[in-house]
Amino acid sequence: MSTLALRGPYWVTVRQYRRTLWLTGALVLAALAVIGGLRIWDLQTPDVYVENGYKVPDNSNRGYGLLRWAMEYLTVGMVVLPLLVAALAAGPLVAREFESGTYKVSLTQSVSPAAWLRAKLLTTTVVALLATLALMGVFRIGWHRVEDSWNLHWADRGAYEASGVVLFAYVLAAVAVGALVGQLIRRTLIAMAVTGLVMGAVTIVLGALRWSFLPVKTITGPAGPTLWIPDNGLMMDMGLTTSSGARFDQSVCWDEVNRSPSRDGMEDGGMKIFEDCLTRRGATGQYADYHPQSHFWPTQLIESGILLALAALAAYAAFRLLRARHP
Repeated sequence: MSTLALRGPYWVTVRQYRRTLWLTGALVLAALAVIGGLRIWDLQTPDVYVENGYKVPDNSNRGYGLLRWAMEYLTVGMVVLPLLVAALAAGPLVAREFESGTYKVSLTQSVSPAAWLRAKLLTTTVVALLATLALMGVFRIGWHRVEDSWNLHWADRGAYEASGVVLFAYVLAAVAVGALVGQLIRRTLIAMAVTGLVMGAVTIVLGALRWSFLPVKTITGPAGPTLWIPDNGLMMDMGLTTSSGARFDQSVCWDEVNRSPSRDGMEDGGMKIFEDCLTRRGATGQYADYHPQSHFWPTQLIESGILLALAALAAYAAFRLLRARHP
Protein backbone atom coordinates (compact mmCIF):
# COMPACT_ATOMS: atom_id res chain seq x y z
CA MET A 1 0.00 0.00 0.00
CA SER A 2 1.25 3.46 -0.82
CA THR A 3 2.45 5.54 2.09
CA LEU A 4 0.06 8.25 0.90
CA ALA A 5 -2.96 5.95 1.28
CA LEU A 6 -5.34 6.50 4.15
CA ARG A 7 -5.09 4.00 6.95
CA GLY A 8 -6.94 2.95 10.07
CA PRO A 9 -9.61 5.34 11.38
CA TYR A 10 -8.89 7.84 8.59
CA TRP A 11 -9.80 5.29 5.94
CA VAL A 12 -12.90 4.30 7.90
CA THR A 13 -14.02 7.94 8.18
CA VAL A 14 -13.62 8.57 4.46
CA ARG A 15 -15.47 5.35 3.59
CA GLN A 16 -18.20 6.15 6.08
CA TYR A 17 -18.87 9.61 4.65
CA ARG A 18 -17.91 9.14 1.01
CA ARG A 19 -21.36 10.25 -0.17
CA THR A 20 -20.96 13.51 1.73
CA LEU A 21 -17.55 13.97 0.10
CA TRP A 22 -18.97 13.37 -3.37
CA LEU A 23 -21.84 15.77 -2.66
CA THR A 24 -19.39 18.43 -1.48
CA GLY A 25 -17.37 18.12 -4.65
CA ALA A 26 -20.51 18.25 -6.77
CA LEU A 27 -21.68 21.45 -5.08
CA VAL A 28 -18.30 23.12 -5.64
CA LEU A 29 -18.36 22.14 -9.33
CA ALA A 30 -21.94 23.39 -9.67
CA ALA A 31 -20.96 26.76 -8.18
CA LEU A 32 -18.02 26.96 -10.58
CA ALA A 33 -20.23 26.11 -13.55
CA VAL A 34 -22.82 28.74 -12.64
CA ILE A 35 -20.46 31.61 -11.79
CA GLY A 36 -18.02 30.78 -14.57
CA GLY A 37 -20.80 30.43 -17.13
CA LEU A 38 -22.42 33.71 -16.15
CA ARG A 39 -19.05 35.45 -16.22
CA ILE A 40 -18.49 34.23 -19.80
CA TRP A 41 -22.00 35.35 -20.77
CA ASP A 42 -21.36 38.75 -19.21
CA LEU A 43 -18.19 39.18 -21.32
CA GLN A 44 -20.19 38.86 -24.55
CA THR A 45 -21.72 42.34 -24.06
CA PRO A 46 -19.21 45.24 -23.93
CA ASP A 47 -19.62 47.91 -21.27
CA VAL A 48 -20.70 51.41 -22.25
CA TYR A 49 -18.78 54.60 -21.50
CA VAL A 50 -20.23 57.39 -19.39
CA GLU A 51 -18.64 60.60 -18.09
CA ASN A 52 -14.86 60.82 -17.55
CA GLY A 53 -14.22 57.54 -19.32
CA TYR A 54 -16.05 55.55 -16.64
CA LYS A 55 -17.62 52.33 -17.92
CA VAL A 56 -20.82 50.68 -16.74
CA PRO A 57 -22.56 47.46 -17.84
CA ASP A 58 -24.94 47.87 -20.75
CA ASN A 59 -28.63 47.77 -19.84
CA SER A 60 -29.09 44.86 -22.24
CA ASN A 61 -26.43 42.78 -20.48
CA ARG A 62 -28.56 40.09 -18.86
CA GLY A 63 -25.46 38.10 -18.03
CA TYR A 64 -24.26 40.82 -15.66
CA GLY A 65 -27.61 41.00 -13.90
CA LEU A 66 -27.75 37.25 -13.38
CA LEU A 67 -24.11 37.23 -12.26
CA ARG A 68 -24.90 39.81 -9.56
CA TRP A 69 -27.92 37.77 -8.48
CA ALA A 70 -25.86 34.56 -8.31
CA MET A 71 -23.05 36.29 -6.42
CA GLU A 72 -25.45 37.58 -3.78
CA TYR A 73 -26.69 34.04 -3.18
CA LEU A 74 -23.12 32.74 -3.14
CA THR A 75 -22.16 35.23 -0.42
CA VAL A 76 -25.09 34.01 1.67
CA GLY A 77 -23.84 30.46 1.18
CA MET A 78 -20.34 31.44 2.28
CA VAL A 79 -21.71 32.87 5.54
CA VAL A 80 -23.82 29.75 6.15
CA LEU A 81 -20.97 27.35 5.27
CA PRO A 82 -19.43 27.24 8.80
CA LEU A 83 -22.86 26.51 10.25
CA LEU A 84 -23.25 23.53 7.91
CA VAL A 85 -19.76 22.27 8.80
CA ALA A 86 -20.56 22.61 12.51
CA ALA A 87 -23.83 20.72 12.11
CA LEU A 88 -22.09 17.91 10.21
CA ALA A 89 -19.33 17.63 12.82
CA ALA A 90 -21.75 17.65 15.74
CA GLY A 91 -24.43 15.37 14.31
CA PRO A 92 -23.44 12.66 11.82
CA LEU A 93 -19.74 12.75 12.69
CA VAL A 94 -19.82 12.57 16.50
CA ALA A 95 -23.28 12.46 18.10
CA ARG A 96 -24.63 9.72 15.84
CA GLU A 97 -21.64 7.52 16.68
CA PHE A 98 -22.51 7.73 20.37
CA GLU A 99 -26.27 7.55 19.81
CA SER A 100 -26.01 4.35 17.78
CA GLY A 101 -23.09 2.90 19.70
CA THR A 102 -21.00 2.33 16.55
CA TYR A 103 -18.03 4.12 18.12
CA LYS A 104 -17.49 0.98 20.23
CA VAL A 105 -16.55 -0.97 17.11
CA SER A 106 -13.69 1.42 16.38
CA LEU A 107 -12.49 1.32 19.97
CA THR A 108 -12.25 -2.48 19.83
CA GLN A 109 -9.87 -2.31 16.85
CA SER A 110 -6.82 -1.23 18.87
CA VAL A 111 -7.73 2.43 18.30
CA SER A 112 -7.64 4.74 21.28
CA PRO A 113 -10.57 7.12 21.86
CA ALA A 114 -8.30 10.12 21.21
CA ALA A 115 -7.05 8.63 17.91
CA TRP A 116 -10.63 7.85 16.88
CA LEU A 117 -11.81 11.42 17.47
CA ARG A 118 -8.64 12.93 16.01
CA ALA A 119 -9.10 10.99 12.77
CA LYS A 120 -12.67 12.23 12.41
CA LEU A 121 -11.79 15.85 13.13
CA LEU A 122 -8.68 15.97 10.95
CA THR A 123 -10.47 14.37 8.00
CA THR A 124 -13.41 16.74 8.33
CA THR A 125 -11.13 19.74 8.74
CA VAL A 126 -9.06 18.96 5.63
CA VAL A 127 -12.15 18.41 3.47
CA ALA A 128 -13.91 21.50 4.82
CA LEU A 129 -10.87 23.73 4.30
CA LEU A 130 -10.31 22.46 0.74
CA ALA A 131 -13.99 23.01 -0.10
CA THR A 132 -13.83 26.48 1.43
CA LEU A 133 -10.72 27.33 -0.58
CA ALA A 134 -12.38 26.13 -3.79
CA LEU A 135 -15.54 28.15 -3.14
CA MET A 136 -13.47 31.24 -2.37
CA GLY A 137 -11.78 30.78 -5.75
CA VAL A 138 -15.19 30.57 -7.42
CA PHE A 139 -16.25 33.69 -5.55
CA ARG A 140 -13.20 35.57 -6.83
CA ILE A 141 -14.11 34.74 -10.43
CA GLY A 142 -17.35 36.67 -10.12
CA TRP A 143 -16.42 39.23 -7.48
CA HIS A 144 -13.81 41.00 -9.60
CA ARG A 145 -16.69 41.94 -11.89
CA VAL A 146 -19.33 42.99 -9.38
CA GLU A 147 -17.29 44.24 -6.38
CA ASP A 148 -18.41 47.51 -4.82
CA SER A 149 -21.93 47.08 -6.19
CA TRP A 150 -24.94 46.82 -3.90
CA ASN A 151 -24.44 44.21 -1.14
CA LEU A 152 -21.05 43.21 -2.59
CA HIS A 153 -18.82 45.93 -1.17
CA TRP A 154 -15.62 44.63 0.45
CA ALA A 155 -17.07 45.29 3.92
CA ASP A 156 -20.51 43.72 3.32
CA ARG A 157 -21.33 40.49 5.08
CA GLY A 158 -20.56 37.56 2.85
CA ALA A 159 -18.14 39.42 0.60
CA TYR A 160 -16.03 40.23 3.67
CA GLU A 161 -15.84 36.60 4.76
CA ALA A 162 -15.30 35.16 1.29
CA SER A 163 -12.49 37.52 0.26
CA GLY A 164 -10.16 37.08 3.24
CA VAL A 165 -8.82 34.47 5.63
CA VAL A 166 -11.47 34.73 8.33
CA LEU A 167 -13.68 32.12 6.67
CA PHE A 168 -11.01 29.48 7.31
CA ALA A 169 -11.04 30.42 10.98
CA TYR A 170 -14.83 30.12 11.07
CA VAL A 171 -14.59 26.61 9.59
CA LEU A 172 -11.97 25.53 12.13
CA ALA A 173 -14.09 26.87 14.98
CA ALA A 174 -17.12 25.10 13.53
CA VAL A 175 -15.41 21.69 13.52
CA ALA A 176 -14.14 22.09 17.09
CA VAL A 177 -17.44 23.37 18.49
CA GLY A 178 -19.30 20.61 16.66
CA ALA A 179 -17.05 17.95 18.19
CA LEU A 180 -17.63 19.33 21.69
CA VAL A 181 -21.41 19.73 21.38
CA GLY A 182 -21.76 16.33 19.72
CA GLN A 183 -20.16 14.66 22.72
CA LEU A 184 -22.14 16.68 25.24
CA ILE A 185 -25.54 15.98 23.69
CA ARG A 186 -25.08 12.62 21.89
CA ARG A 187 -28.34 13.01 19.98
CA THR A 188 -27.85 13.64 16.29
CA LEU A 189 -30.60 16.11 15.43
CA ILE A 190 -30.45 17.99 18.72
CA ALA A 191 -26.66 18.28 18.49
CA MET A 192 -26.93 19.62 14.92
CA ALA A 193 -29.50 22.20 15.97
CA VAL A 194 -27.60 23.35 19.06
CA THR A 195 -24.30 23.62 17.20
CA GLY A 196 -25.96 25.58 14.41
CA LEU A 197 -27.36 27.98 16.99
CA VAL A 198 -24.00 28.37 18.72
CA MET A 199 -22.09 29.08 15.52
CA GLY A 200 -24.92 31.30 14.30
CA ALA A 201 -24.63 33.36 17.48
CA VAL A 202 -20.84 33.56 17.07
CA THR A 203 -21.27 34.73 13.47
CA ILE A 204 -23.83 37.38 14.39
CA VAL A 205 -21.89 38.72 17.37
CA LEU A 206 -18.55 38.97 15.56
CA GLY A 207 -20.26 40.46 12.54
CA ALA A 208 -21.73 43.16 14.74
CA LEU A 209 -18.44 43.86 16.55
CA ARG A 210 -15.83 43.56 13.80
CA TRP A 211 -15.91 47.23 12.83
CA SER A 212 -15.26 48.17 16.45
CA PHE A 213 -11.86 46.43 16.54
CA LEU A 214 -10.05 49.40 15.00
CA PRO A 215 -10.69 53.13 15.52
CA VAL A 216 -12.44 54.93 12.70
CA LYS A 217 -10.95 57.72 10.64
CA THR A 218 -12.76 61.05 10.38
CA ILE A 219 -13.01 63.63 7.63
CA THR A 220 -14.59 67.06 8.03
CA GLY A 221 -15.78 69.83 5.76
CA PRO A 222 -18.16 72.76 5.53
CA ALA A 223 -21.87 72.07 5.81
CA GLY A 224 -23.64 71.66 2.50
CA PRO A 225 -21.38 69.89 -0.04
CA THR A 226 -21.40 66.11 0.11
CA LEU A 227 -18.45 64.58 1.94
CA TRP A 228 -16.99 61.82 -0.23
CA ILE A 229 -15.45 58.92 1.70
CA PRO A 230 -11.88 58.30 0.48
CA ASP A 231 -10.09 54.97 0.03
CA ASN A 232 -13.26 53.12 -0.97
CA GLY A 233 -14.14 53.32 2.70
CA LEU A 234 -16.98 51.99 4.83
CA MET A 235 -19.19 54.75 6.23
CA MET A 236 -19.85 54.36 9.95
CA ASP A 237 -21.36 57.69 11.01
CA MET A 238 -21.94 61.20 9.72
CA GLY A 239 -23.41 64.44 11.00
CA LEU A 240 -22.91 68.15 11.65
CA THR A 241 -20.35 70.04 13.72
CA THR A 242 -20.37 73.48 15.32
CA SER A 243 -17.80 76.21 14.69
CA SER A 244 -15.83 74.88 17.67
CA GLY A 245 -15.61 71.44 16.09
CA ALA A 246 -18.02 69.79 18.52
CA ARG A 247 -20.51 67.36 17.05
CA PHE A 248 -24.06 68.65 16.86
CA ASP A 249 -27.15 66.53 17.47
CA GLN A 250 -29.55 67.35 14.62
CA SER A 251 -32.52 65.90 16.53
CA VAL A 252 -32.63 69.19 18.45
CA CYS A 253 -33.61 71.04 15.28
CA TRP A 254 -35.94 68.26 14.13
CA ASP A 255 -37.78 68.55 17.44
CA GLU A 256 -38.10 72.30 16.88
CA VAL A 257 -39.63 71.68 13.45
CA ASN A 258 -42.09 69.13 14.82
CA ARG A 259 -43.11 71.42 17.70
CA SER A 260 -43.92 74.31 15.37
CA PRO A 261 -47.69 74.74 14.79
CA SER A 262 -49.05 73.91 11.33
CA ARG A 263 -45.78 72.28 10.29
CA ASP A 264 -45.32 68.71 9.12
CA GLY A 265 -41.68 67.63 8.87
CA MET A 266 -39.85 69.43 6.07
CA GLU A 267 -43.05 70.44 4.31
CA ASP A 268 -44.99 73.64 4.84
CA GLY A 269 -41.98 75.74 5.80
CA GLY A 270 -40.26 73.09 7.91
CA MET A 271 -37.03 73.39 5.95
CA LYS A 272 -36.74 77.09 6.76
CA ILE A 273 -37.26 76.41 10.47
CA PHE A 274 -34.67 73.62 10.37
CA GLU A 275 -32.05 75.80 8.63
CA ASP A 276 -32.69 78.72 11.00
CA CYS A 277 -32.17 76.37 13.96
CA LEU A 278 -28.86 75.17 12.53
CA THR A 279 -27.71 78.76 12.00
CA ARG A 280 -28.63 79.84 15.53
CA ARG A 281 -26.80 76.93 17.05
CA GLY A 282 -23.70 77.44 14.94
CA ALA A 283 -23.83 74.16 12.98
CA THR A 284 -21.47 75.22 10.19
CA GLY A 285 -19.58 72.00 9.36
CA GLN A 286 -20.01 68.30 8.90
CA TYR A 287 -18.07 65.13 9.62
CA ALA A 288 -17.97 61.51 8.50
CA ASP A 289 -16.49 58.54 10.36
CA TYR A 290 -15.31 55.67 8.18
CA HIS A 291 -13.07 52.64 7.88
CA PRO A 292 -10.67 52.80 4.91
CA GLN A 293 -10.14 49.67 2.85
CA SER A 294 -6.69 49.37 4.47
CA HIS A 295 -8.52 48.24 7.65
CA PHE A 296 -9.71 45.09 5.87
CA TRP A 297 -6.73 42.84 6.63
CA PRO A 298 -6.10 43.98 10.24
CA THR A 299 -9.78 43.40 10.99
CA GLN A 300 -9.64 39.98 9.33
CA LEU A 301 -6.61 38.98 11.40
CA ILE A 302 -8.12 40.16 14.69
CA GLU A 303 -11.38 38.33 14.04
CA SER A 304 -9.48 35.22 12.90
CA GLY A 305 -7.46 35.29 16.12
CA ILE A 306 -10.64 35.32 18.20
CA LEU A 307 -12.06 32.40 16.22
CA LEU A 308 -8.85 30.38 16.42
CA ALA A 309 -8.80 30.88 20.20
CA LEU A 310 -12.40 29.63 20.33
CA ALA A 311 -11.45 26.64 18.15
CA ALA A 312 -8.49 25.77 20.38
CA LEU A 313 -10.59 25.97 23.55
CA ALA A 314 -13.42 23.89 22.06
CA ALA A 315 -11.02 21.24 20.72
CA TYR A 316 -9.20 21.03 24.07
CA ALA A 317 -12.53 20.66 25.89
CA ALA A 318 -13.69 18.00 23.43
CA PHE A 319 -10.61 15.82 23.99
CA ARG A 320 -10.70 16.36 27.75
CA LEU A 321 -14.35 15.30 27.82
CA LEU A 322 -13.59 12.23 25.71
CA ARG A 323 -10.70 11.26 28.00
CA ALA A 324 -12.90 11.70 31.09
CA ARG A 325 -15.67 9.48 29.71
CA HIS A 326 -13.45 6.93 27.96
CA PRO A 327 -10.12 6.76 29.80
